[in-house]
Amino acid sequence: MIRKTLMFVFSLALAAAVAQPVAAQGVGYWTNAELKAAAKKMAPKINEQHFALDRLGDWGSHYALMVHREGNGPSEIHDQYTDFYVVQSGEGTLLTGGELVDAKETEPGEIRGTSVMGGTKRSLKPGDTVNIPPKTPHQVVVPSGKTITYLILKVKAE
Repeated sequence: MIRKTLMFVFSLALAAAVAQPVAAQGVGYWTNAELKAAAKKMAPKINEQHFALDRLGDWGSHYALMVHREGNGPSEIHDQYTDFYVVQSGEGTLLTGGELVDAKETEPGEIRGTSVMGGTKRSLKPGDTVNIPPKTPHQVVVPSGKTITYLILKVKAE
């Protein structure tokens, strides 16, 4: 009887542990020097789409990425996420609004295209910050021979 009771209690504890959501990471802190060092390590990781990214942390309702581009990014729409950019180095142009060209859903709530047609152009340089609400078409365009590195805080809409 005691053995059955212990097995039952253990089963309940295990089920409760499995049912718990994954705990978000704690405080995230990166010095300017650490971010610059991380950015330098990204260039060798460039893929066929001319970018590399590292996920810096995940806190449940939001997560942080560092992105390094050596060419134009795809055009994008996120149904459930706000993108908040902080440019670290380099230069580029942000296109927002308008319409995605050759739009395709790549996963639920995520649409990618080849470019943005009819959007607003904004110059990007170190220190610039940008808030891109959900459902807003956007694209980072990088001039030939240039690069851009920026942080993205992706915040899930309520």
